[in-house]
Amino acid sequence: MADELRRRLAADGHGDLRFNDGVVIQHVVAGPLSITELAERMGVTQQAASKAVADLERRGVLTREPAPGDARSKRLHLTERGAAAVDGARTGRAALEAELAAEFGAKRVADARALLAAILTRFDADDAVRNRRVRPPA
Repeated sequence: MADELRRRLAADGHGDLRFNDGVVIQHVVAGPLSITELAERMGVTQQAASKAVADLERRGVLTREPAPGDARSKRLHLTERGAAAVDGARTGRAALEAELAAEFGAKRVADARALLAAILTRFDADDAVRNRRVRPPA
């Protein structure tokens, strides 16, 4: 599904976005945060988070802006292009879910989702998903 979503995003003008970009973006969607906070949430070093942010800045997806009340501190924000990518991904996921429900039935899709959630819990991976610290597929 991730590959299909990337294909759809590419068709909508977001062809340069990668899986790893989404791992970063999903943390910024919740609200502005510092690179230190991003690194903590992702479970990576501050250097790794800084590298990812710099790349997303170069591509016009994120921007750093002074924190209110402390111009020395910078907060990460989605750009207009970044917000459009998030909207596109949400629309694409909803469309994919609707297509799967139409093809396989809503109950089967819901059962599959429940089974996958149970498997994640079984292997203590549910917390990583819930806190958006999922590593990209190998």
